[in-house]
Amino acid sequence: MNDQSANDQSANGPSAARSLDVIFREEGRAAFITLNRQQALNALTHDMISTIYRQYLRWAAAPRIYGVVMEAAPGRAFCVGGDIRTLIESTSSDLDKALALFRDEYQHNWTLEQFTKPNVALIDGPVMGGGVGISIFGTHRVAGENFRFAMPETSIGFFPDVGGGWFLSRFPGETGTYLALTGRAVGRADGFYLGIASHCIAAADFDKIRHAMIESDPVDPMLASLHCHPGDSEIEKLRPVIDRVFAADSVEEILSRLDAEGGAHAQWARETAATIRRNAPLSLKVALRQLRLGRRAASLKQALITDFRLASRLVAAPDFREGVRAALIDKDRKPKWLPGTLAEVTTDMVEACFAPLDAAELTLKDHWGLID
Repeated sequence: MNDQSANDQSANGPSAARSLDVIFREEGRAAFITLNRQQALNALTHDMISTIYRQYLRWAAAPRIYGVVMEAAPGRAFCVGGDIRTLIESTSSDLDKALALFRDEYQHNWTLEQFTKPNVALIDGPVMGGGVGISIFGTHRVAGENFRFAMPETSIGFFPDVGGGWFLSRFPGETGTYLALTGRAVGRADGFYLGIASHCIAAADFDKIRHAMIESDPVDPMLASLHCHPGDSEIEKLRPVIDRVFAADSVEEILSRLDAEGGAHAQWARETAATIRRNAPLSLKVALRQLRLGRRAASLKQALITDFRLASRLVAAPDFREGVRAALIDKDRKPKWLPGTLAEVTTDMVEACFAPLDAAELTLKDHWGLID
């Protein structure tokens, strides 16, 4: 990746730094990040994460930069997460290299949480996994008509990382637990209700947002003037049954409650139970404990340290490789999980995933001491 300074002046106008996968530019008082890997649905590589991280540090220290706009080049997605195929290859040959990606990714998540300037993500397509991590901690998340959110990690033998234990557990009621265990995708009406999207604005009006940021117009009244309510949220309507079912203390009890659900929600309950049962048993139990701990976490920083403990264990476990094989490589959608059933997943197995890493523990740097 060719990473030249965002302060180098282009002969054709605004300063810019370009690479194959991500584009940086400055115009007026705004900085722009454009994800430019649509052939891979903007799946994030380690280089992309590291380069974006460095740009935020520079812009934090640049007085003339009012704020940052994060967006995607025209295509099918905002960002579908990390480059999982490359990650799988790394775990086979060099586990430390794979874990270095998580260290840098979680540091970037924490950086975004601390970034004090307006940080506006323009999302008009699917956003999942790592794509959520580079957008949800911004000051504003704008959902276009094609917005779709999901954290589907339990379906590939992993867990909802990038701070998922923090933000999912703070969605209304038990909706975050529901989304973590099912991996269900939701649209912008649900996204707005859950707080994933701060504003719903037609993609045709995104240029107005870009122009206002260039002129350093106050961001909150500008976005408020463009926001249109997206309509009723399906998840909001389901809140009573979601809260009743997913408040259970175990995945087994959640499934038992779904199996017993009758009346108007019977069909939803059967489909939800079937989805959960397809996912990795160990991942399901880890994710449920992760969210329960995340609800009590003192900060995102603490939640990310927990995430790194989990990533260190699960990225090298058989389920992750098998889940990626079944979903992305062979695409047979028939993973053979190990352990194969919830009953085989013991409390000790789950607790071992959360155990401290001692000398290998994740250390997150606070800002802004990193600025050079």
